[in-house]
Amino acid sequence: MKKCRYWCGIWGKHMKSISYKSLKESQKVNHFPGTFQIGRKDRLWRNLSRMMMKYGKREFSFVPRTYVLPQDMRMFRQVWEKNGGKEKWIIKPPASARGTGIRVVHRWSQIPKKRAIVVQQYLSRPMLIRGAKFDLRLYVFVTSFNPLKVYIYPDGLVRFASVKYNDDINYLSDRFMHLTNYSINKTSATYTNNDSVDSSTGHKWTLKTLWSYLEQENVNVAKIWKSIKDIVIKTMIAGESSINTLTRSNTSSRYCCYELFGIDIILDENRKPWLLEVNISPSLQSSSPLDIAVKGPLIRNLFNMAGYQLPTCIPAEEAEKLAQRYQLDPVCQDYRLHRATFTYQERHKQSLYSNLRNREDYLDEIIDDLTPDDVRHLITYEDELTQLGNFEKIFPTTTSHQYLQYFDIPRYYNMLFDAWEAKYSDNREGGISRLQKLCKTKYHLEQIF
Repeated sequence: MKKCRYWCGIWGKHMKSISYKSLKESQKVNHFPGTFQIGRKDRLWRNLSRMMMKYGKREFSFVPRTYVLPQDMRMFRQVWEKNGGKEKWIIKPPASARGTGIRVVHRWSQIPKKRAIVVQQYLSRPMLIRGAKFDLRLYVFVTSFNPLKVYIYPDGLVRFASVKYNDDINYLSDRFMHLTNYSINKTSATYTNNDSVDSSTGHKWTLKTLWSYLEQENVNVAKIWKSIKDIVIKTMIAGESSINTLTRSNTSSRYCCYELFGIDIILDENRKPWLLEVNISPSLQSSSPLDIAVKGPLIRNLFNMAGYQLPTCIPAEEAEKLAQRYQLDPVCQDYRLHRATFTYQERHKQSLYSNLRNREDYLDEIIDDLTPDDVRHLITYEDELTQLGNFEKIFPTTTSHQYLQYFDIPRYYNMLFDAWEAKYSDNREGGISRLQKLCKTKYHLEQIF
């Protein structure tokens, strides 16, 4: 950053929330403030546990029962004694990655009593393929939390344990059997590489290969995928309130943030998906042709959707050179499109609709008379969709209104986008044409400075 005067983008580690205050309107980073609310194992459980208590286990029972120690020690001890110490538990540091510090235990003496850890019920009956345990690494792209806009990539990685699974407690210490992390299993003497994208051999497959394999076994892949998307949406909603609060207080432009999440899912013997964890800095390194085949198109697709623009602070000659070099349209960024400034009428409209609870009360009227701020949001949204590529949009959609009940605070923009999808999902050209007519008169830039 210090070497370049005109930097416009960073791909790096998560920053402290206050660090986002230093971002200029032309600068874009690959994180939102506060995503540790779902990226840390302890915070993820706290948020999902809160949702479970509020909306019921049936809707949010996709995470194994979890305890955050030492805070939950008394509660955990009661559960342990109630079950006679017969269950297996998996211990995880709250903010680690790549399998560091993770192990499976079954004796009380193995539980750390003072150190901060997450203890999770071990899924001792996982789905197996050729006798081995596996999990899924999925890639989820969020371009905004208010309105919530979530996209999932159709391909990912399937990571196998390098030793065949055995439920006997005498084998609990075998990390190559019980853990599926690539960083762990690649050191196993029995680990086998898979350099073919379409091959169902070795200890790493593509997600598409897994679906093809399961379809041949007459497994309902569409049902599994639908359940996974449900988990992803609910997980994002569980953290959105805190993320939005920190984003609103630490950023001045809606342009500045986006985030790619690595979602880890495991299937049990009944093929039910369970959420293991959310990674806010998923590895994009490619150590094999298989990795390149998945991550290469993913990264290209992601940057197209992120919508980087040339900042106006770049001198005209410099902008022209960059445009020619990277085959870009030499139009520089208009910062007004992303500023969160509102007129009295816009505030009034947002307040009015945010208090409505029934979908029928806003579905038609909220998009009848669009404000300039409405138009700016919808322009950004429709621009994103032109770059959708292989990503699948899972929120908002014509059916995603069923999730609005789970938001801690009703969001005006989520209602706006719900109504927009209901009207224009099958007629995007009609919606774009409507926006174009408004833009020709500069309506979307009225009273923005």
